[in-house]
Amino acid sequence: MGPGLLESVYQRCPCHELNLRSIPFEPQVPLPLLYKGREHGNELIPDVLVDGRLILELKAVDELAPVHEAQLLTYLRLSGIKLGLLINFNVRFLKDGIRRRIL
Repeated sequence: MGPGLLESVYQRCPCHELNLRSIPFEPQVPLPLLYKGREHGNELIPDVLVDGRLILELKAVDELAPVHEAQLLTYLRLSGIKLGLLINFNVRFLKDGIRRRIL
């Protein structure tokens, strides 16, 4: 679709591709925030959870910042999922906007 659109638009595209391939996924799944054994809400919401094994965190920014990677790593740690992709769609070539992270 090219750069310049909103993140919400880009979220629909990978979800559509996952649907076409019959790969189970859940968009916008809230993660519980646990602190000292007590739940404190579920405001942490990764963009897409794929088959319970992969988190996609999608961005449409000029440049990925360390805080974006920290966000993905926090989601991985809190969910217990080991693999995540941080994808920035605001790049000329999509391959240049993908970062893979493993816990």
